[in-house]
Amino acid sequence: MLILSASRRTNLLETTRRGIVAAILFLCTSCTPVQSLLAPSTIADETGDTLVYGLTLAPSGIDPHVNASSELGIPLTSVYDTLIYRSLEEMVDGSTPFTPGLATSWDISADGLTYTFDLRRDVTFHDGTDFNAEAVKANLDRVMDPETASQKAVFLLGPLQSVEVTGEYQVVLHLKSPYAPLLDGLAQVYLGMASPAALTQWGADYQYHQVGTGPFRFVEYVPNDHLTIERYDAYQWGPALYDHPGPAHLQRVEFRFFADPAGRSLALEAGDVQVMGEVPPLDTDRLAKTDRFQVLPTHIPGQALSFLMNTQNPPLDDWSVRQALTLATDRETIVSVVFGQHSPVADGPLTRATYGHAPAAEPIAHKPQEANRLLEEAGWIDTDGDGIRDREGQPLALEIISMTWGSLPEVSQLLQAEWAEVGIATDISTLTYPGAQEAARLGDYHLFPQAYAGADPDILWTYYHSQSPSNRSRMADAELDALLDQGREDADATARLKTYAGAQAKIHELSLLIPIREQVNLNVTSQDVQGLRFDAHGWFPLLHDVYLD
Repeated sequence: MLILSASRRTNLLETTRRGIVAAILFLCTSCTPVQSLLAPSTIADETGDTLVYGLTLAPSGIDPHVNASSELGIPLTSVYDTLIYRSLEEMVDGSTPFTPGLATSWDISADGLTYTFDLRRDVTFHDGTDFNAEAVKANLDRVMDPETASQKAVFLLGPLQSVEVTGEYQVVLHLKSPYAPLLDGLAQVYLGMASPAALTQWGADYQYHQVGTGPFRFVEYVPNDHLTIERYDAYQWGPALYDHPGPAHLQRVEFRFFADPAGRSLALEAGDVQVMGEVPPLDTDRLAKTDRFQVLPTHIPGQALSFLMNTQNPPLDDWSVRQALTLATDRETIVSVVFGQHSPVADGPLTRATYGHAPAAEPIAHKPQEANRLLEEAGWIDTDGDGIRDREGQPLALEIISMTWGSLPEVSQLLQAEWAEVGIATDISTLTYPGAQEAARLGDYHLFPQAYAGADPDILWTYYHSQSPSNRSRMADAELDALLDQGREDADATARLKTYAGAQAKIHELSLLIPIREQVNLNVTSQDVQGLRFDAHGWFPLLHDVYLD
C-alpha cells in the first residue's frame, strides 16, 4: 500500500536526521539547541504549535455514535480511542490484522457468538471519569438504543445482542449469530469510547461537548466554521501503531472547512491551512512542483469508484448488454483525463488497498468491437441510421445517475461519449444525495455511482447481497448470497479470504458493475508538517505523531 511506503519514507528520513544529530552530540555533548532536535514533543511544548487542517465537507452532525460521514472521523479519531486498532501493516498470510487499544486482549468463542475483552486499567477520560467495563457497556448500549438513531455505528456491531460486564475490566459481547466483521467495526472511530458521565450530562447536545480518552481533547465546535482540539497532557496509553509513547507533539489542531475544491489549493498557498485533503489532481501537480508543499497520496480501501448496473431495469436485465457496456468503456482514458496519474484503474468491486482484494482472473479490457458483436447478437441494431441501436422499435437508451462528488459529472460525460461510439444513448441526471437515494429506492435508474470506504471485505455484503437495501445492482443470485453470508461467519482468516475471492469472481461473472478508478485521497501539506500518516481505513490522520519542523 502506498500509505505504508510513505510512512516508511518518513521513518527513514527521521532515522537519518536523528543519526546526524547523534553524531553532532558526540562531538558537542553540551550543545543544548542540538539536543532539542531529538524531541519534537519538547519543541511543541515550548512553542505551543498549532496545526490548521482543512476539511472538505461540513457534516450535518459529528456525534460518532449517531452520524456517518467520513469527515467527522478526521478530527475525532484523535479525540477517541477504540477497543482495538486495525494494523497499518499489510496482511499477506491471512493473519488477523488487529492490534490492542483500550482492550489489551480478546478471545472469540469457538461458535463465534461470544467476544471477551480484557481492558486496560490505567485509562481515564478527559473529564476524569475512569475507563472500565461499565463504560464500554454504556457506549455500546447507547449505540444500540433505537432512540440514538445511529446511522453507521449500530451497523458495525452487526448481530450484537447484549453487553455483559463480567469484571471491572472485562466485558463480554454476545451475538445472535457469528459476525467476523465485528473486530473491524470496533476498530473504527464510530465506536470510539466516550465518557459515560458526559453522555449523561449532555444528552442530545453531546456532539458539542465530546469527551474521549484519545491524545487530544475536544475544545470547541462551531458548525460550518471550525472545530478545535487540544493535546491531552496525561495521555500515556497510545496503541503500538503510534510512533512514540506519551502525549502528542502538537499542542492544538484547528480544523476549518473548505467545501469548494477550487479554494483548497488557494488556502494552502495563502498559508491559511497547513494540511488539506482531496486536493484536485491538477492543483496537486502544480503545488508539488514548488518547494513549499509535499503530497501524501493515500489509497482508500473499500469499494472502487464504480457504476452499478440495475439488473432489474431492461435492457440491463440482459447480461450481454451489461457486458457490452463494460467492454465499451475505456477506463484508462477516463482515469487519465479526470484524475491524472494519481489513481489506479479499478479492476473490480474492491480496491487493491482493501484486505481481501482478489484480482480478476482476466483483466477487464477495452474492446469496443466485442461490445458491438454482443449487442448485435442480442438484437440491438441501428435500423434507422440515427446512430442509436434499437430493438422492436425501442432505442437502446440508458439513464445514468450522477452526483457532484468524486468528479462524477466529468466521468459520466466521458462514459456518455464512449458508449455513443457503440450506438448507446444515455441521459445523465445529476442529483443531490437525497435525490439520488430516492431514485435508488424507486429503482429509477440504469446506472448508479458508488464509492464507499471500508477496510473489511464485508463491504461486499452491503452492496451485492439480495437482502441489502443498498444493493444497487438489484441482483438476486443464490450463489453470491451464500458466499457473502459465509464470509460473515468464517472464523478462520485464510478461509474467509478464499470465500471473498469467490464472491468477487462471481460479481465479475454476473457483470454487475463498471469499475472506474481506485480512490486516492490527495493530501497536500506545507513542508513544515512532519510525521503525518493515516490509519488503515485511509481517511483518518494519526495526529498523535505529527509535529511542525
